[in-house]
Amino acid sequence: MMHTAVGWHVEMEFQEDDDQTRAVAMVRLPDGTEVRAHGQASRHRTDSNQPRVGEEIAGARALNDLAMQMLAKAHGEIDSASGRTSHPIHV
Repeated sequence: MMHTAVGWHVEMEFQEDDDQTRAVAMVRLPDGTEVRAHGQASRHRTDSNQPRVGEEIAGARALNDLAMQMLAKAHGEIDSASGRTSHPIHV
């Protein structure tokens, strides 16, 4: 039987203007650490105004940045605990 030891909630916020959407993703870890990441999307002048698409792109880029930061954090913790340089973690 599998038990859930911990859960994470990611918060996303967006700021938009006519041509750009910016996203901020934040996760608060059980130890109180907060990791924030950013993403951006730009609308080409010939594209129709579709705010949801801008949010999806900017949000995905912020989540990708968050994932990379979390991998780097985990990698650093592995190195600290083992006292050696470990192999990079790839996605």
